[in-house]
Amino acid sequence: MKKILLALSCVLVLIACSKDDETSTTTKNQELQEVSIVLDWTPNTNHTGIYVAQEKGFFADQGLNVEIVMPGEVGANQLVASGKADFGVSYQEGVTQARVQGVPIVSIAAVIQHNTSGFASPKEKGINSLKDFEGKTYGGYGAPVEKAILSSLMKKENADIDKVDIVNMGNTDFFTAVKRDIDFAWIYYGWTGIEAELRDVELNMLYLTDHSEKLDYYTPVLATNEKMIEENPKTVKKFIAAVSKGYGFAIDQPDKAAEILIEAVPEIDAELVKASQKWLSPKYQADAEQWGVQKLEVWENYGGWMYEHDLLEKELNSKAAFTNEFLPKKEEE
Repeated sequence: MKKILLALSCVLVLIACSKDDETSTTTKNQELQEVSIVLDWTPNTNHTGIYVAQEKGFFADQGLNVEIVMPGEVGANQLVASGKADFGVSYQEGVTQARVQGVPIVSIAAVIQHNTSGFASPKEKGINSLKDFEGKTYGGYGAPVEKAILSSLMKKENADIDKVDIVNMGNTDFFTAVKRDIDFAWIYYGWTGIEAELRDVELNMLYLTDHSEKLDYYTPVLATNEKMIEENPKTVKKFIAAVSKGYGFAIDQPDKAAEILIEAVPEIDAELVKASQKWLSPKYQADAEQWGVQKLEVWENYGGWMYEHDLLEKELNSKAAFTNEFLPKKEEE
C-alpha cells in the first residue's frame, strides 16, 4: 500500500511540474514583444542574419517575437516611416532621399560594409570599360540615380551618356533581358553575379567602387524611425543585438546559415543560396571593427555626391541619418 501511495505521489509531482513548465513556457511566449521587419526585396542572402536570428532563437532570447514581412507595393521606407513596420531593410540612397524630404527614418546598422554592385554584361557584348557603354542599351529600373551614376562615371573616360540607350527593364530577369533587350544592367554580384557563375555565363563586371570612392555606400542597411528610437530604445537595442548575433553566425558558419535560409524559404534556389552565402559572408563585416558599424564619412561622401548631381533638394544632415548607438558593445557580444 505504501508503495502504491509513493508511486501515486510521484506521478502527481510529475504532473504538477509538467503543468508548471507549460505555464512557464506559455507565460514566456506571452511576454515576447511583437515587432516587425519588412524586407526590401524577396528573401535572399542579404537577409540571412535576420532568418538566423529567428530560427536560432536570438530574437526570443531578447524577448522579441519578430514577424518578417515581405515587401509589397508600399516600400520598406514608407512602412517604417509611418510606423506600420518597426524595422525595415533599406539602403543608404533611400534613407538619404527620405531624410532630405523630411521623412524621419534612421539607419541603425550596415548589413554589408562595402558596395558590391556594378554594371554587368555578358562577355560577348564586349563591354570592357565605361567608354564601351556608348552605342549600347542599358536596362534600368527608372531611378534618377541610375543616369546620374552612369553619366558621372562615363565622363571620367570622356564618354557620352547621350550615346547610351536607357530602357526600363522593370522586373525582367537579367539573363532574359541581356539575351533579348539590353546589353548591360546594374546588378549586385553577390546574387546575380553568383547566379551567372552557376549558369556558366561569363560576365564583364565594372564595380562602382573601382571608379569612385564616393560610391562605396552602404547597401543594404537596417532602418527604423525616430519615434521608435525615442520611445522604444531598449527594443531597438534588443533587435540589433539579436540581428548582430544572426549575422555573426552567418559570417562564421555560412553553410549552416544558408541551410537556415533555405529551410525558411523553401521556394528559394538552394544552390544559389549556398554559393551566394559563401561569397557574401566574409563581406558582411569585411574590414570593419564589428558587423553593422557605419562611418560618418561614408554618409557624407555619398550624400555630397547625390547633392552635387542634383539628386537631392538640399544637403543631407549626415549625422542625423544614421547611428551606431544600438550596436552591441564588445563585452556584450
